Amino acid sequence: VQLVESGGGLVQPGGSLRLSCTASGFAVSAYPMSWYRQAPGKERELVASIMNYRATTTYADSVKGRFDISRDNARNTVYLQMNSLKPEDTAVYLCAAFTWREFWGQGTQVTVSS
Repeated sequence: VQLVESGGGLVQPGGSLRLSCTASGFAVSAYPMSWYRQAPGKERELVASIMNYRATTTYADSVKGRFDISRDNARNTVYLQMNSLKPEDTAVYLCAAFTWREFWGQGTQVTVSS
């Protein structure tokens, strides 16, 4: 099993980024998938989740209305569309899969700065 994130980078406040998490070894449609983030000196924070059944989504209050989690079953990929980015969104973003055990990607850096 492998999770590979991509799409991070440097963006100005108010900008957008789309993160991707491509899975191998299992189907993303079969298990809950989540995006977390961790900023320096802070605890890891759950940002968004998408359930396997009906693709129900949930969001942290801090990103609700700005971020959107989705998945493409054909590409076996989960996305995190991030809009109206703020400097406090700066963090390493990690993809997690909750299968027969937890699997984590290596993370992708998102920096929001002018």
